[in-house]
Amino acid sequence: MTTSRPGSLTDVGGVLVGHDHRLDPAATLGSGAATGCTVVRLPGGATASVDVRGGGPGTRETDLLEPANTVQQVDAILLTGGSAYGLAAADGVMRRLEEEGAGIPMGEPGRVVPIVPAAVIFDLPVGDWSVRPDAEAGYRAAAAAGPHPARGTVGAGVGARAGVLKGGVGMASIRLTGGTAAGMTVAALVVANPVGAVFDPTTGLPWSGAAQVGLRAPDPTELAAANDLPVKGTVLNTTIGVVATDAPLSAAGCRRLAVVSHDGLARAIRPAHSPLDGDTMFAVATGRRPVPTPGLPVPPAFPVELPMLTQLCAVVADVVERAVVDAVVAATGLSGVPAYRDVLPSAFPSGAPADPE
Repeated sequence: MTTSRPGSLTDVGGVLVGHDHRLDPAATLGSGAATGCTVVRLPGGATASVDVRGGGPGTRETDLLEPANTVQQVDAILLTGGSAYGLAAADGVMRRLEEEGAGIPMGEPGRVVPIVPAAVIFDLPVGDWSVRPDAEAGYRAAAAAGPHPARGTVGAGVGARAGVLKGGVGMASIRLTGGTAAGMTVAALVVANPVGAVFDPTTGLPWSGAAQVGLRAPDPTELAAANDLPVKGTVLNTTIGVVATDAPLSAAGCRRLAVVSHDGLARAIRPAHSPLDGDTMFAVATGRRPVPTPGLPVPPAFPVELPMLTQLCAVVADVVERAVVDAVVAATGLSGVPAYRDVLPSAFPSGAPADPE
């Protein structure tokens, strides 16, 4: 395989990403706006499914994504802050899509029902509790969707915390170069907001994936200070995200991709999937790549997409793992919550990097 580094969810053909947030530069814990939302646009629709592993999820339209249910495609996915209040942002996403005529046609011209599943993180304590993404925020994020999304402290990642550090939005992608899935891309966008740790306290490096972002072991003095940071003041958390591929997968194939993607969270966050995390991963397939010819005979009892799906599942956890690391490395400090770059700058060979675009 080859990797695009750091890569983007929009490396998958047919995927756009937009952010909207409210951020007071002087925000402190409990005051000042610090929240937002991120919309993954799928022009023309994409096959989709979801897997929810956390014990405290906040979601919308996830039952619809069961492969046995009728609707097989979605038009967008909303990832948002604001806890359950933030689900209101999906109304704005639907309004924007309706204006563009995107959705399930319902007979007469102009009548459509956009399908917009959503998931939330609990970020309310980082800023002003009363400031949450609403329908207007969702509308703006959908309108802003494009091929070159920002990462770090943006969109749904503005109020995110990753253990003792600032969380954010991270992305990564892999393009496969061999086998049945040759030429296909798998990518991930993750909003990292876990209660679990995102770096090894003995090394100061991410639990894994340091090589992908060029990190090195930080100075022992910095590491000692990082290990003394106060723990997260709440156990209400959640890491949410979207994995995407341009492969022609069925809804059942997307479900399997979503299931395996959670392995990437478990590699990069310790612990993951706690009773009060709402860890939720969506999987979408745009089908922009042609249906491959199976390299090996597929038994009649197996789906014909099995060889391709097996290859995609073999890399999806790697992509999610890298996206979590990217979210932590790209984040900037906020509301008194320091970023990785603030507390462990010597982990970067040339010093702490410039703020991400």
